[in-house]
Amino acid sequence: MKIFCINSKPIKILLSLVVVITILATVIFCTSSQTVFFGYASRKVPIYAVSTDTKKICLTFDAAYGCEETKEIIRICKEKNITATFFLVGFWVEKYPDMVKLINEAGFEIGTHSNTHPFMTKLTEEQMRKELTESMNKITNITGKKVTLFRPPYGDYNDVVINVADSLGLKTIQWSVDSLDWKGLTTSQMLARINPDIAGGGIILFHNNSDHIVDALPTIIDTLKTQGYEMVRISELVYNDSYSIDANGIQIKK
Repeated sequence: MKIFCINSKPIKILLSLVVVITILATVIFCTSSQTVFFGYASRKVPIYAVSTDTKKICLTFDAAYGCEETKEIIRICKEKNITATFFLVGFWVEKYPDMVKLINEAGFEIGTHSNTHPFMTKLTEEQMRKELTESMNKITNITGKKVTLFRPPYGDYNDVVINVADSLGLKTIQWSVDSLDWKGLTTSQMLARINPDIAGGGIILFHNNSDHIVDALPTIIDTLKTQGYEMVRISELVYNDSYSIDANGIQIKK
């Protein structure tokens, strides 16, 4: 009778890998909604877009310098029967309180874009907290509404930035489509950037005082509407509980 000897080492390695993968999958499922794993390390990720079966998208406007075009942006959005979300820097809020009131009274959502527009990752945790709390307070003092959204200046973030924002009740929001309006792009150039990348759950980045935003916005809105998109506030798009965020920053409902 022949006896076959099986090398147990490969089997043990395979079983070990199965165990590790199972444990890792369990940890990922149970961990914080903004923690994703890369190899053996983990890091926090903001919301870049939302996984949804709807065609809801968000137009967002960052405001740090100047306000000349803001009133016209509000008028266009109201005329087109859409809404949007503004991310305001604290010193902008101080300089243009009447404009903050106008944004709020027109039904738009307001999030913080920090207090002084720094690279957040270069700050201490205490400084990060000060940037956010001071800007939140300035907005709330004018609108009477709690601030729940944060967009890091320059899109600059790390785990500490997101953790501090989380602790203050803020969702950290990035974008899935960058119009590059701040570079002085024309309407057609902005559309060429937006059209290939936009999808349901997408978040488009604009700025409140870019050179051609007022000229481009009506055409952009009409084009998106023709494609069946509904433009809503960030809070009307993102999930507030029972969600995860994948490595690409896509928020997924569990």
